[in-house]
Amino acid sequence: MKRKLLRKELRLSRHPAALLMPWLSALCLVPNYPYPVMYFYLTLGVFFICMSGRENNDVGFTLTLPVTRRDLVAARFGFVMLLEGFQLLLACGFVALRALLFADRGSNAAGMDANLALIGEGFLFYAAFHLVFFPSYYRDVTKVGLSFVKSSVVLALLLVAEIVACYAVPFWRDTLDRPDPELFPAKLLFLGLCVLCYALATVAALRVSQRRFARLDLR
Repeated sequence: MKRKLLRKELRLSRHPAALLMPWLSALCLVPNYPYPVMYFYLTLGVFFICMSGRENNDVGFTLTLPVTRRDLVAARFGFVMLLEGFQLLLACGFVALRALLFADRGSNAAGMDANLALIGEGFLFYAAFHLVFFPSYYRDVTKVGLSFVKSSVVLALLLVAEIVACYAVPFWRDTLDRPDPELFPAKLLFLGLCVLCYALATVAALRVSQRRFARLDLR
């Protein structure tokens, strides 16, 4: 049943904006740009998915089927994670392309350089988004905008913190904010830790969201 719900998400819940946003990973090719902004754009696509679902009474319709509320939440998480994985794969490709096209480039003046650590930061941004947006959204699925505002504030603060860290925090400035393949093992370790944080945060957000949605009165 979970597989069928995920197929329903892919076929009926997708929004054109959500399919477009991952391709904004191409912003990695723009010089001196705050590259983590591309992760925010994908969360905007998720917002459009949930907003469209509210207008079409997607939740109410889905619950008329022989499915559980827990599975409904899990399917939405799975759909969003597929979108996030697709964007991160595209980001890896554009980071590699930038390294080929601009091998002699200087450092990014607007935060993290386009490198492996930037991919790790994507997992951190998505982890924060999951922890803030989904538990708020599944408390009341009609208040999509409020949930998105909350997550946007958190992501904006993370973006500012990331830019400051690239100038003021020695580890970010001297180790992570370097063009590949410089200090590659340290960046790889950072990526692994970010993936772990993403996994733990997503599991926690999923469980909280399922509990809150189970108590939600949809009348």
